[in-house]
Amino acid sequence: FVPKRSLLVSHKKHHATTTTRLNMIDPISLDLLTTSASTSLQHLLPNFMMDAATSQISMHPEPLLSSTSTFMVMDSFLSTTSSSTTLLSFSDQGQNLAGIFFQASLLPYLVFLYFLGFRGNRVPNLGYFGFQFLLVFVLGTIPSGIVTKTGYGLSLANVDWLHGAAESLLTVTNILIVLGFRNASIDTPSEWAQEKPDLPKMVALGIAGIFALGCFVGPALFGPHSPFLFGLGDLPTSISNIFPWVAYGEPDNALSIPTWAIHFSSVFEFLFAMNVVWDYSTVTQNESWKGLTWGMLPLHASGIAACTYHVFYNNPDLQFLVTTQAGLTLLGNITLAIAAIRIALSNGWTLSELDPFPKAPTSPMGLQPDAIGALPLQTVAAADTDGKLAIKLTTLTLATAYVVKYGELGLDVFLSPNAGLGAAIVAGIPAITAFTFYNKSKGKDAFALPQMGGKDGEGSGLSMADIKKFGVAGTVAYVLTELAFWAVAFPVASAAYFQSQGHWPDLIADSGDRAIVLGFVFAGANVARLLLPLRLGAALAVAPWVDENIIARINKSKV
Repeated sequence: FVPKRSLLVSHKKHHATTTTRLNMIDPISLDLLTTSASTSLQHLLPNFMMDAATSQISMHPEPLLSSTSTFMVMDSFLSTTSSSTTLLSFSDQGQNLAGIFFQASLLPYLVFLYFLGFRGNRVPNLGYFGFQFLLVFVLGTIPSGIVTKTGYGLSLANVDWLHGAAESLLTVTNILIVLGFRNASIDTPSEWAQEKPDLPKMVALGIAGIFALGCFVGPALFGPHSPFLFGLGDLPTSISNIFPWVAYGEPDNALSIPTWAIHFSSVFEFLFAMNVVWDYSTVTQNESWKGLTWGMLPLHASGIAACTYHVFYNNPDLQFLVTTQAGLTLLGNITLAIAAIRIALSNGWTLSELDPFPKAPTSPMGLQPDAIGALPLQTVAAADTDGKLAIKLTTLTLATAYVVKYGELGLDVFLSPNAGLGAAIVAGIPAITAFTFYNKSKGKDAFALPQMGGKDGEGSGLSMADIKKFGVAGTVAYVLTELAFWAVAFPVASAAYFQSQGHWPDLIADSGDRAIVLGFVFAGANVARLLLPLRLGAALAVAPWVDENIIARINKSKV
């Protein structure tokens, strides 16, 4: 598919420097999301790629955000046709599993935007604009993908100056969401929010305009490996080699400090966005908003998958990270849509809202959401000023960027495709985030892990006894969550088979294929046992909805 290129990797051993040759396939990828935040919806991202051998460009739409990055997907979409026209950038990627996931995630994200914007929800104008601005980020990936392939013959992930610039649009998206929800929640909004409420929007659009201009004039000014923001903050090799732990030199596709900072700022901003959305439930006196935070969790995991791919220098042997990210993006867009639907329903949305014709002046329809939308918000005191929050975010972002960029130079494990470590990172960090919000819902310390069915007097923990407290609704909710696991298990197992064997399993005619797929399912079931607290927690979260929408309706029909 793609010709290999050699990367010289310098190793420091016993004060002597040796040189080894590391062969890596040049990745053709657009580093996605969710994250943040987005985060950040990592999301509906049209992505471009080109086969390095045939110079063919192709595109697939990839949906929302994640809290962090969006350009890594492309190396799973290698085309083999010989046309060079850019019109082929819209060629079908339906045969690719990741492409199918990303294409399918477009519709649920649009559903999410529709229901989130319902007038009864009292969504902050700037926060909603932030979710919409993700579409600008999506459009930005189109010219940047074309420029990097036609101008440099490289993927966007390997053209640092444009990679970081495009990722900055996602950072802007998450900042808009945070500013919008935060200033609507506090009793002393920022001065700009009162005097110039549209200022962040104008700044965001201005940044988008600068990015668009850069796509046209940048190739004449910058080389393929020119760092983003001129590599501001990058340490010279002569200095980084002084560190005692440094064992090798960076490959030429390593991210610069500004680009890493943009990625991690997106991750942290998306986490902050999840938190302010959670607190918005108190401001609106509507607990349904907490469901939106849980809906954002898969997108956070999608962003972590993107960053993990970069930590391994976009190693093409870690293709499962690309598919995992795509699957998490689809799942995240679905959970966002479900959460937005629940919020809208709680605020009076009905099917009559789909009627495009104006209501009669005397019609009572729509009065409930209008009344809810007019209710004042129960604002709270701000814990920090905007300045303090900016300092905290900047410090955390830069510290993480330096630790990752230069810290991993002492760990040669990242030079090889370590699937186990990659999977652990993608699963572990979002699990910590999930436990944090779970414990927050219980009024516990952030990182106190839930116990498993402790005895009386030894602390409360999740167990089947908690499920039974909800009666029939709890049992039905538990059954539904288990069915959801098995409904997902076989497609995921088939995807794992495809990634390892290069073709889809024949579950009907080939007993060997069936055995391998069942093996994957069995392995996943054993992993799921370790996640029992999350499964029970999911059942508990769904139980009220089941009681209201299923059990209550059945009982009503009997009457």
